[in-house]
Amino acid sequence: MHSTEKGEAMTEATVFNYLLTAWFVLAAVAFIALFFIAAPYGRHVRRGWGPTFTNRTGWLLMEAPAPLAFAVLYFCGENRGSIVALVFLLLWEAHYVHRAFIYPLSLHNREKKMPLTVVLFGAVFNLGNAYLNGRYLFTFASYTSQWLSDYRFVLGTIVFIAGFIINRNADEILHHLRQENDSGYQIPFGGMYRWISCPNYFGEILTWLGWAIATWSLPGLAFAAWTIANLAPRARTHHLWYRQHFPDYPRERKALIPGLW
Repeated sequence: MHSTEKGEAMTEATVFNYLLTAWFVLAAVAFIALFFIAAPYGRHVRRGWGPTFTNRTGWLLMEAPAPLAFAVLYFCGENRGSIVALVFLLLWEAHYVHRAFIYPLSLHNREKKMPLTVVLFGAVFNLGNAYLNGRYLFTFASYTSQWLSDYRFVLGTIVFIAGFIINRNADEILHHLRQENDSGYQIPFGGMYRWISCPNYFGEILTWLGWAIATWSLPGLAFAAWTIANLAPRARTHHLWYRQHFPDYPRERKALIPGLW
């Protein structure tokens, strides 16, 4: 390797480490802030956050950078010939292709809006997060094929798949509920809604905790931290909203963790 190539590699590694550190710090800041400020989309949308898109367009623009950037990093990465890298690509894309290109099509209510601020923040986050995870897995990391039988990969993949299934089931329940009644929000029942108000968030948190375990990486852990920082406060906000708007809301339900919180 020429000296200029070494310098470039060191420069990117330094920037990568600074960005990764910032990712953890920003996650902590977001976690605290979101207990006081509800992110203005969905049922909590409100004015003052810039021009708006339909929810369908907003979700597409916000989530598309994650699967697209991750795929580019895979095909440009030094580890693209690794079976482990391919498995991680498939796990990531299984979630994000659905989230970016399929889930938005299930949003029937075209009157609901998403502010430009939320779309931009989400897109920037997804781009940065895809870079941290994709660059690490496909260039900086070194996994051998034996990793696929390592207990961390096996456990993490099981947790990832369990979270994915829980998330999808919760979204399907909400989807059918909206089809049956387009006049407004209703109390969801079935699946894990028996115990918590936000099983979709619980499932997504499990998904990325599983990812952190399966990759056994700091970028994976940072993603899991961000998922918790974003969704735990929002689950609490949703839970309180349900209780405020539905006097008959099941009192035994918790916000996010069955039987606990």
